[in-house]
Amino acid sequence: MSGHSKWATIKHKKAATDARRGKIFTKIIRELTIAARVGGADAVSNPRLRTAIAAAKNENMPNDNIERAIQRGAGQLEGETLDEITYEGYGPGGVGMLVQIVTSNKNRTASEIRHLFAKNGGNLAEAGAVGWMFHRKGDIVIPKEQADEDKLMSIVLDAGAEDLRDDGSTWEVTTPPEAMEKVREALAAANIKPASAEVSWLPQNFVKLTGAQAQQMLRMMEALEDHDDVQHVYANFDIDEKEIQAAVAG
Repeated sequence: MSGHSKWATIKHKKAATDARRGKIFTKIIRELTIAARVGGADAVSNPRLRTAIAAAKNENMPNDNIERAIQRGAGQLEGETLDEITYEGYGPGGVGMLVQIVTSNKNRTASEIRHLFAKNGGNLAEAGAVGWMFHRKGDIVIPKEQADEDKLMSIVLDAGAEDLRDDGSTWEVTTPPEAMEKVREALAAANIKPASAEVSWLPQNFVKLTGAQAQQMLRMMEALEDHDDVQHVYANFDIDEKEIQAAVAG
């Protein structure tokens, strides 16, 4: 369905084998901290925290790291003050973008993100200019070798998913936000391991990019995701999987 979900899947595979792993840990620790600060340290009553803990365990993060991040968020341990911000903007070809930030210095981060947009053929926009293009959904991406369509369809729909789509080398499952965890648990019970599972901002429509614009868009995604303060980047581009794989390999 979406070049963006292919990007997420391929980037996840790459992250497992290179130095990006440290960045992934940093981003998960920040999400754990923010989730605990916003919704409390009790994972039973805090679905955002449960999702963050599941992501941490999926990356084999030590339990001590998880506990410390939660305690900092809940005010039980001292730590830096973090702010959560979402920037809206446009990438090459008019692609709509949402960039979720967690930072200890809002002014510095705003300047750096603005520079990354400008450097890569994009620009920041006013609040609300882009957000309407996206809707909040649970988004689970599953490598096709993990399950066949009929088996997967039965599992996810019974657990409350809205849809299952063929996205090239992966299946993409969408759910209402409140059903995402139940669907993920049903997959775990069937020994099916997703490449990624999170509540995301999914595009309602897509901008097809090819050639130079596609490569510029992917460079922009790479630059933003490499920024220490960027937690997530959501964009409504559709780029063929071969172009994405070539960009990542390069």
